Amino acid sequence: MSAFRSAPGAIARRLRDGRVVALVLVLAIAVVVLFNAFAPTRSAFGAKITNDTDTAGTAPYFTCSAAVGADTANAVFAYRLGEASGSTVATDWSGKSQNGTYQGSMAAIAPSPNACPRDAGTAYQLNGSTSFVSTPKAVANPTTFSEEVWFRTTVAGGMLIGFGSNQVTTSGQHDRQVYLNTSGQLVFGAYNGTTQVVTSPKTYTDGAWHHVVATMSAATGMRLYADGVLVASNAAYTAPENYTGYWRIGYDTVSGWPGQPSNFWFTGQMRYAAVYSTVLSATQVANHATAGR
Repeated sequence: MSAFRSAPGAIARRLRDGRVVALVLVLAIAVVVLFNAFAPTRSAFGAKITNDTDTAGTAPYFTCSAAVGADTANAVFAYRLGEASGSTVATDWSGKSQNGTYQGSMAAIAPSPNACPRDAGTAYQLNGSTSFVSTPKAVANPTTFSEEVWFRTTVAGGMLIGFGSNQVTTSGQHDRQVYLNTSGQLVFGAYNGTTQVVTSPKTYTDGAWHHVVATMSAATGMRLYADGVLVASNAAYTAPENYTGYWRIGYDTVSGWPGQPSNFWFTGQMRYAAVYSTVLSATQVANHATAGR
């Protein structure tokens, strides 16, 4: 009889224990749901990162405007070359008020891909016969300088950027020039009684965008960078020819220079041309090139 009487109590205890366990389970599920609801970003950590070098995260500049803009204190001029078709003025955004002039045919295009793809605007299309940019002010014998431009072409030959004694016609004196030779190599030349050149080992007529910088000073000699990397140099070449002239982009004579092409006009597209009164460091050059990729 005692076992029979105790059965209802045991059943009650089991029911009570079951309700407690169920309540605990419900509370646990609720906690999990609330945790996930208020911490949705935790799921991002499930991704696997396979790129050991986060170049986008470590690059100091995101756009060419920012990269060039960081160095415009020493710029002679800086042109985006992004004006509309038919424009005659290449606006100087360095703050030096040295607006350039589009000579001949001026066409703006939006190639894909474009150099400096995170910068708004178009690229300057040079037709290889009339298109170039001249600067407004004569400069007396620049001996310390850096020249820079983004370019794209499939044509071997043509001057990219340089210095000449005439503002708009063929210059009698010309040096401090970066041009493509008949093989499509980049050549940086100066003259001081003899021709002084440094030449890239590679060619750059593959239809891709490339960034070129040439620097010169008495302390560093001549240096030629392509796509952010030093490709040629000569520390013994320290002085260019002494004359007063104009910086020009896209055309001037390169007669008498090694590998001179039959056509001195550049054929292709350009963006972001600038000249500085200082020697850009290797780090500055690399920063400018990285910002344009």
